[in-house]
Amino acid sequence: MTGMLRAALMLAMIATPALAKEAVISSKPIIIAHRGASGERPEHTLAAYQLAIEQGADFIEPDLVMTRDGQLVARHENDISGTTDVSSRKEFADRKATKVIDGIKHTGWFTEDFTLAELKTLRAKERLPLLRRGNSKFDGQFEVPTLREIIALAKAASARTGRTIGIYPETKHPSYFASIGLPLEAALVAELRAAGWDRADAPVFIQSFEVDNLKALKQLTRVPLIQLMASEGGPADGAQPSYTAMATPEGLKAIAVYAAGIGPQKDMVVAGDGTVSSLVADAHATGLKVHPWTFRAENYFLPSGLRKGINPAGHGDMTAEIGRFLAAGVDGLFTDYPYLGAQARDRHSR
Repeated sequence: MTGMLRAALMLAMIATPALAKEAVISSKPIIIAHRGASGERPEHTLAAYQLAIEQGADFIEPDLVMTRDGQLVARHENDISGTTDVSSRKEFADRKATKVIDGIKHTGWFTEDFTLAELKTLRAKERLPLLRRGNSKFDGQFEVPTLREIIALAKAASARTGRTIGIYPETKHPSYFASIGLPLEAALVAELRAAGWDRADAPVFIQSFEVDNLKALKQLTRVPLIQLMASEGGPADGAQPSYTAMATPEGLKAIAVYAAGIGPQKDMVVAGDGTVSSLVADAHATGLKVHPWTFRAENYFLPSGLRKGINPAGHGDMTAEIGRFLAAGVDGLFTDYPYLGAQARDRHSR
């Protein structure tokens, strides 16, 4: 073996681990369409999901709740008073009820009191009309979609675009639904299996703010799970005392036993003044991905230094905010404006 060849081989042996590490680091963070392109269409509608895909989202996110007949549908909450026209439907006036969900009293109309057929007669409306008046023009146009319809949309879009479009479902109030005889876990896993998505590399993440729900899912499916965390409070199932405790290095190690990543409220990663916490580094040290939520363009949701003008509904510099998180090393992010998220990611990659 010549000296030149020996030197080349030694260089390759030294460089290979670094190159492999660089390949992992340089993989693009994923853009998760938070309830679809919900900044521009009423959330959790097929129209919002379709627009998100067109805008470059890698995953579309349905919040999942149950109907009375055990069907999974996408709504931000099981209380549909603010996201559908149910309050104006005289035939359902007697369905108005007061319930305690996760320790909080709610009065309104709830998905678990309607069959799927009944819900399909309702029409979606904009949840934040004061901030997103343009979305209100779509009120009354779209149905409440089922999980099955959302999966079909993602699969059709993947075939059409040549990109893999995944879904990122959240189980909403799972311990509450279990307490009324409508557990979410088995129904969700059954739908994913029917779609052929019961693999570790399936284009699916399942997320939850609760803990025991995710641990139960760990026994039922191989798709990756994400532990959601808020900057205040703790899991509604009482499995852990607080999200703050769960975000410590020891807490993250416990999460890594059953989950593939965390979905923290964004100020747990980067504060409004730009200060970066150790959460991403701590999570990565335990092998957990980090997908913070939620990036919105309206001044109302942005740190003061990134707002433009004084109108709460006006748009500030969301891409600059996302840039801070990409620099902090996050593996993905939830946004109501997928095209802005994709632009920020591409700018950061360049």
